[in-house]
Amino acid sequence: MKGRIHGLDTLRAAAIVLVLMYHYGVVAGGRDFGEAGRIGWAGVDLFFVLSGYLIGNQLLAQRMPLSTFFGRRLLRTVPNYYVVLAAYFLLPATLGGSATAPLWRFLTFTQNIGLQYGQTFTHSWSLCIEEQFYLILPLALLLLRRPRWIWAGMALAVAGAIAFRINGWSHGMQPFSQELYYSTFARFDELLPGVAIALLKNHHVPLYERILRHGNVLLAAGLVTGGLLLARFNDESFFMTAFGFTLLALSFSLLLLAALSPSSLLARVRVPGAESLALWSYAIYLAHKPLFKVVGEVLPLDRHAATGIAVVMLAGVGGGWLLYQLVEQPFMRLRAAWFPLTPCCGTARTT
Repeated sequence: MKGRIHGLDTLRAAAIVLVLMYHYGVVAGGRDFGEAGRIGWAGVDLFFVLSGYLIGNQLLAQRMPLSTFFGRRLLRTVPNYYVVLAAYFLLPATLGGSATAPLWRFLTFTQNIGLQYGQTFTHSWSLCIEEQFYLILPLALLLLRRPRWIWAGMALAVAGAIAFRINGWSHGMQPFSQELYYSTFARFDELLPGVAIALLKNHHVPLYERILRHGNVLLAAGLVTGGLLLARFNDESFFMTAFGFTLLALSFSLLLLAALSPSSLLARVRVPGAESLALWSYAIYLAHKPLFKVVGEVLPLDRHAATGIAVVMLAGVGGGWLLYQLVEQPFMRLRAAWFPLTPCCGTARTT
């Protein structure tokens, strides 16, 4: 598709594949994808960094009324989400978890507050954090205005998230304690490295261009640091509790910079299928887990055999593709008609 950045598509595709492998293990039990499945939860963290950049760049590069920004965001995120949410509430016996938050919590993207493992539609927690972030970021940028104040605001926000996790550690929590893992205050800082890159791109152009000259160094550094950090998360130590999520987001931001660098392999190598997975990734994220559950239980499959894994995985991806075609695309056309990006608002590709 014209105008797409292949490196970003590759990262987004990698993120959704990681999530698929991780949630397959959650739903089916076992470790059919080995180490890749064990660390697949980090796909959400990669999504956070990518979202921070894409939304930050949209806000910093374009002059856009808040009504246009929020209208475009709502039509991008809400239709798919509400369709899947309706399935959960219409089929509680089939899709319900150990407990279900009140509907108004789901409708307002606040169900991550007090969320516990095993409850209904738990994978929507990351949408809550992103939607809350989309509400706060444009207002914060409007208030802070100058780049120096934006940098200061982001530094304070990161420090606040670290302090929140340190407080959690003092009360016996580790990185995967549900009180921290699902918490907005413990996780929102992972979107900020992406915003920082957008700020560099739009307000510190010479520095940004110098950084992008080292695309393959950035790629290698991101892969090495990310791998080392993911290997340490099982320690559940003070260091990983306090700093792990922040450092992981920083390592993923190196991959993001590599994706934006024309000289890097990540930007130059076009991975077959990555663009399609990237386009469908939001719909797949929403649809895959309930479909994993239904298909795995209804069909007489060995979910740990190659055939069973392939069928369940294809159901998750195929269901996401259908959601993309039948719901997301029509609303994206409405978005283009109701909230167009006029010349004064710029024409940068958004997600």
